[in-house]
Amino acid sequence: MSGLSHYDETGAVSMVDVGSKAATRRSATARGFVKIRAEVLAALPDNPKGNPMEVARIAGIQAAKKTADLIPLCHPLPLTHADVSTELRGDGVAITATASTFGVTGVEMEAMTAVAVASLTVYDMCKALDKGIEIREVVLVEKTGGKSGRYLRGPASEPDRTIPA
Repeated sequence: MSGLSHYDETGAVSMVDVGSKAATRRSATARGFVKIRAEVLAALPDNPKGNPMEVARIAGIQAAKKTADLIPLCHPLPLTHADVSTELRGDGVAITATASTFGVTGVEMEAMTAVAVASLTVYDMCKALDKGIEIREVVLVEKTGGKSGRYLRGPASEPDRTIPA
């Protein structure tokens, strides 16, 4: 399992020991998209459960804080910031999440978990109108800090790149 840090020398699953790593300021941004029919989007203001975008935003922030409880080998992190934004588009909802910490390991999983849970929340709040809603493209957009430096997802026409610290 060379190159995968969650396996020990025997191939057993192992939580990475980050105790000797230097603490740095770290941040990550992720995004996703929830594809929803136009008529369902038009009905969002009348949702009897409340505003799906605001509920999704709060659910995403809460999920970022609980990532280590959901992903078995993630380290619990003291987040210094977490935010989720939603944007209505003609064919669905774009969701972006950011997470930050000052610590010894990155916050990519926290940002991606926030997007995933916010997306699931939009689905939950709209499923009565359409079971065919699709959650798409939950991806890391950018991460900063740590030994590996900055990662930036390139447009579809360009390769992704890591920029050394």
